[in-house]
Amino acid sequence: MTLAVRTLYANIILLDGPQGRLLVDAGALPYARIFSRIVREFRPDALLLTHAHVDHAGGAFVAARLGVTVLAHPLEHAQLTGKVHHLPYPAGHPWIGGLVSRLHPKLKTAEIQAVLPGELLCGWQVVGLPGHTAGQVGVLRDGVLIAADAVVGSTDGARLPRAAYNADHVQAGQTLQTIAEMDLRCVLPGHGGVLTPEQIRTRAQRDRADGP
Repeated sequence: MTLAVRTLYANIILLDGPQGRLLVDAGALPYARIFSRIVREFRPDALLLTHAHVDHAGGAFVAARLGVTVLAHPLEHAQLTGKVHHLPYPAGHPWIGGLVSRLHPKLKTAEIQAVLPGELLCGWQVVGLPGHTAGQVGVLRDGVLIAADAVVGSTDGARLPRAAYNADHVQAGQTLQTIAEMDLRCVLPGHGGVLTPEQIRTRAQRDRADGP
């Protein structure tokens, strides 16, 4: 198995193994041309969108037009297809987030397939990571967790996204605690560099001590 990370504002992950090639996330819209080149060169069997925020799903329409199967949790489909337009950023200005969402190309309903926690994709197990969004998912294999925005890598280790950016900040904290209890070798977040299990546990313990 090989794993590669490309940063198109958010991290996208290229997973290549005996069971197939899986691309995780599509990056932000300004990087769509770069993403198109990656898709053409990597030739994934499927694209998994961890959640519907535009920095992770902005290039998804490119993959769909190239005939790649696009997968996402059912709770993310309405945002991806433009039936709803809700983005939590910039914080405190929901009308701007709604406008940003409307300006992004959307997927057709027929272009998205549902994926649920527990399923296997190209040898990777889908894991539910709710909190940042209701239907956020990641994938897990051999102690490697692709964690999307369940955790963010920063210069001082692991952290949660800002409370204003989480659909349910309490649930996001609970998900971080769950990740801290997993038997992992490393965690690849949606933003920032690779995190160690110890960095995750340190943040989880700090957040638990701080309380709500």
